[in-house]
Amino acid sequence: MTRPLALVTGGMRRLGAVIAAQLADAGYDLALTSHGDGTPDIELAATLDHNATNWMYFAADLSAEGATETLMSEVLAHFGRAPDLLVNNAAMFGQDGWEALSANSLSDHFALNLFAPILLSRALVQASAETAQPAIVQIVDQRITNPNGDQLSYTLSKQALAGSVRSLAAAFGKRARVNGVAPGLVIPTDDYDDGQMQRLNEDMPLGQLPDAKAIADAVLYLAKARHVTGQIVFVDGGAHLRSYPRDFMHL
Repeated sequence: MTRPLALVTGGMRRLGAVIAAQLADAGYDLALTSHGDGTPDIELAATLDHNATNWMYFAADLSAEGATETLMSEVLAHFGRAPDLLVNNAAMFGQDGWEALSANSLSDHFALNLFAPILLSRALVQASAETAQPAIVQIVDQRITNPNGDQLSYTLSKQALAGSVRSLAAAFGKRARVNGVAPGLVIPTDDYDDGQMQRLNEDMPLGQLPDAKAIADAVLYLAKARHVTGQIVFVDGGAHLRSYPRDFMHL
């Protein structure tokens, strides 16, 4: 039997690389994109090598006009088939509050965080056989339920992407399953110190922040959940159950 094929945007680094590694372990062939270097994270490279995964890197600026259609054509040309799974993980994360909000910041965030996932989802369904029913997983954010004023363009774009999950699931019907995963704080940047991370863990309703593998586990579940569509799974230690006054990096 042909191994399933997954397309993971932003799949070479950080959370995308962990998702890609989980899929490689599960037996998927992989089409991975990034807007920068085509060298995968060390852990992902080791996993791809260990599994002898059939994979290919595709350079893509998904915010550019026509980029989603070009990417899907390149994937089809290389693998000879449409993906069975699309994980829309690539995202822009700016730091604007309402004072710095502008048409340009909104346009940039929405182009990559909303328009690209929607258009790539459409391109996948168009490229798939009517009976194929590919799975689409949109990576959103736990803040969609209790937003704060930080990273406003990012937050608005992720709220819109979360809203698209049900609409696309209804629009595609039996042609594709569309779901979302809403992570909490998963891979902290250098902005966080050890004491802050301990306090944030303790402040979660479950007493623990998720790790990246927990997000990848949820993606893999939704990839295989043949009777699930239009759902968003929160993997955040319960963070969406509480309202935080600022983004975690400022707490």
